[in-house]
Amino acid sequence: MQLPYPSAHPFPLLLAPMAGVSEAPFRQICRRMGADVVLSEFLSSEAIRRRIRNTLEGAEFEGVERPIGIQIYGADANAMAEAAALITQHYAPEFIDINFGCPVKKVVQRNGGSGCLRDMDLVERIIRAVIAATHLPVTVKTRSGWNDETRDPVGIALRMQDAGARAFTLHARTRTQMFTGKANWDDIARVAEALDIPVIGNGDVQTAEDLVRMRRHTGCAGIMVGRGAFGNPWLFRDGRALLDGRPAPASPTAAERFRVALEHARLALRLQGDTRKTVIEFRKHLGWYTKGMTRAGELRQRLFQIESIAEAEGIFLDYLEPAAAVA
Repeated sequence: MQLPYPSAHPFPLLLAPMAGVSEAPFRQICRRMGADVVLSEFLSSEAIRRRIRNTLEGAEFEGVERPIGIQIYGADANAMAEAAALITQHYAPEFIDINFGCPVKKVVQRNGGSGCLRDMDLVERIIRAVIAATHLPVTVKTRSGWNDETRDPVGIALRMQDAGARAFTLHARTRTQMFTGKANWDDIARVAEALDIPVIGNGDVQTAEDLVRMRRHTGCAGIMVGRGAFGNPWLFRDGRALLDGRPAPASPTAAERFRVALEHARLALRLQGDTRKTVIEFRKHLGWYTKGMTRAGELRQRLFQIESIAEAEGIFLDYLEPAAAVA
């Protein structure tokens, strides 16, 4: 089944579009670690058409991030088409992805994201309008339904395929589930069997072994990794190894975790500005990079108070000193 965007591997691993996380610095780290395709944070079509600077900055990327998709959302077909045309002309990503899956209240209240799932006629109009506005492939990301009563992943997928979507990503939860409960991988399997276009699986991928299990369980054409990559870009490296039949590399040491965290931080300073705001917003990443480490709670407590990346570097060195002394 032909993917509508280039990929180094026929079975791609994608970094999910996540607000406040899938920014250019993290996208670049994940590409270096083996992510085949990355997506931008989801961007408001209304903000794009109004040329809101912060939103337009979210569509910017560097060449090393390609192949990349820009994801847009909204509930007005004309606004979505206008946004797609602007993104195509000024940013030229490999594809445009439509977000029909975001469960966040402020998005859903305006019928954006998964709110659109309550009106599948609107969904079709949006897809057709975006396709008419760009020469780029148009893909979609959605959920299994609005709630359990209206859960119909195959019906939703067929409507989106018929409207012209070139690939379909399913987060196998309903909107009302938000991020609770378990993703139902059977939904992904049923959709993969029913559609003629590539189906990308998404939901509850936390380890490299999960990637292998999802592929085997669903027969999907690729996997999108979301929260499992928080502080763990090695998931792409390890997953690729297992998918290729190779043993997974050794888990990163504390020193390796800190090295990549600082590399990520320096990218953030270069790409997002060497400011206090950048440092404060980066604290969450530092916390994620320390997950599972000895004395992680104490370490996070110190990292969540830093005012500069140099402070973080000093905290990392303090942490490593006892191990170095033993060695």
